[in-house]
Amino acid sequence: MDFPTSCPACRREVRVEFDDSAVHEVTCPACGARFVVFVRKHKFEVLFDLGTRALLDGYAREAVASFAAALERFFEFYVRAYALERAADSEGDFEAALAGLEGTWRHVASQSERQLGMLALAYLLREGRAPDFLAPQALGADFRNRVIHRGYLPRREEVEAYAARVFALMDRLLTELGEGAAHAELAQEQTFAARLAALPDGVTAVFEEHPGMFRARRFGTVRPEKTLAASSTDLPADGRTLNDAQTFARALAERGPGLDVFRRGLRSAPTPPQP
Repeated sequence: MDFPTSCPACRREVRVEFDDSAVHEVTCPACGARFVVFVRKHKFEVLFDLGTRALLDGYAREAVASFAAALERFFEFYVRAYALERAADSEGDFEAALAGLEGTWRHVASQSERQLGMLALAYLLREGRAPDFLAPQALGADFRNRVIHRGYLPRREEVEAYAARVFALMDRLLTELGEGAAHAELAQEQTFAARLAALPDGVTAVFEEHPGMFRARRFGTVRPEKTLAASSTDLPADGRTLNDAQTFARALAERGPGLDVFRRGLRSAPTPPQP
């Protein structure tokens, strides 16, 4: 999938393919200018948006794969946010904490079950209660496995229900994280800063923030406090209330059209800032 941006030299639109690092090296095909686009968006956000786009375009099975991957990467985001938040609260060295986190995560990077264990412990330590959302029923694990591993072709309404389940869980945990999410955002900014410092002469840096299903959460003027954790998306141990279809449907109606317009390039990309 790609996104539109504007060449900082000639202002013409350029289509750029999403890069796993969120850092995109671009050469304008019109004027030859070289620039690097830094997209302020975490991987779970990109993956969930790709799932939403696939759902809007009628690719139900492909949407499930993206939503499932988004949830896994969101769990990683939560663990990272918590670990860095603890380092900040204890007035520890952020750089050292980040290096330790990277070294630790390498031990579980290829093992989803161990990542779930890290999430469970991080949630228990941060919130003081067991993670009531990790039951297979609450996560929609059986549906995900049928689609991804057994080739099941889901109906759109089934995918919408699964997407609603994933969205509600992410929204709940982001609410509980509150300002804690800023620590993971800072880690991304530091990665960008390192790449920015290494840019050769003549290469322009462009920073962008794209529309998305979680944009209001991350860049809103008011962040929810941890005391607001008890919400309509809180759930009992059996996960019955996790599938908040109304919340997802509302978000899809509000932000889905923006995603579709942005993907198709029917409007100009935001004017990038000058370095």
